[in-house]
Amino acid sequence: MAPRNIIIDTDPGQDDAVAILLALASPDDLNVLGITTVAGNVPLHFTSKNARVVCELAGKPNVPVFAGCDAPLQRKLVTAEHVHGKTGLDGVALPDPTMPLQDRHGVDFIIQVLRDEPAGSVTLCPLGPLTNIATAFQRAPEIIGRVQEIVLMGGAYFEVGNITPAAEFNIYVDPEAADIVFKSGVQITVLPLDVTHKALVTHARVDAFGALGNRIGEVVADWTHFFERFDIAKYGSAGAPLHDPTVIAYLLQPDLFTGRHINVEIETQSDLTLGMTVADWWGVTERAPNAHFIGTIDSDGFFDLLTTRLARL
Repeated sequence: MAPRNIIIDTDPGQDDAVAILLALASPDDLNVLGITTVAGNVPLHFTSKNARVVCELAGKPNVPVFAGCDAPLQRKLVTAEHVHGKTGLDGVALPDPTMPLQDRHGVDFIIQVLRDEPAGSVTLCPLGPLTNIATAFQRAPEIIGRVQEIVLMGGAYFEVGNITPAAEFNIYVDPEAADIVFKSGVQITVLPLDVTHKALVTHARVDAFGALGNRIGEVVADWTHFFERFDIAKYGSAGAPLHDPTVIAYLLQPDLFTGRHINVEIETQSDLTLGMTVADWWGVTERAPNAHFIGTIDSDGFFDLLTTRLARL
């Protein structure tokens, strides 16, 4: 079977970086057509730099990286340096990238790829706010029906919020963009906090990264050591959730996950619950299902997949 064509839309972030590494370590399964960056965890100039740093770390400098939107559709940008550090990849010191940032805007790249590739052959993988995806859909609505699937990390239901009491960070940063995407009619799979909070980077799992025997393992161990300090203090858990790699793991091994096809609406009006993913998990409304909302993960299988693939780089 030919590898699945994907575009990774991202705001790296250490966990985004691990997700990119997992995808680049899996060329037999995934063909990364390009990486588009968005403002989110840190501002756009950092996310665009970080994506190229990760590509070079993986030995994949030919993967094109495109800078996308530098602010949400309607709101002031909210960032997460308190989790990821000033650069988004704080922790181990890595050299500045030498590979170029592509001249084309990330949104234009998404539109062009979806126009050029056969309909139903490209999956979008957003790991951050959905600004680029929504902007592409607004500018070129004819591409919406050409998307194979959107597999995204974002939202929460049982685990409630991580940036407000009600909202997960990626959705909260640009709720209007999320609303556009969830109402688009595209097949959507959601990896929410309900899943990622079951994928904890414990000390044993960090040690497993460090024991891979390659530079990738050392860097991933250092990154996870860095950002776990915040989540362990916040949640009192045995380790930090490893959010974004679950998107790539779902593409590689969907049998690690279970979920339900339900209706998900995005709150865009309330100051109290802005950015909440109102997930009708129990089917108590008559709203039509619009998303495959994942609820569980085989965490041991996930980390086995992750360490096995990272060892290839």
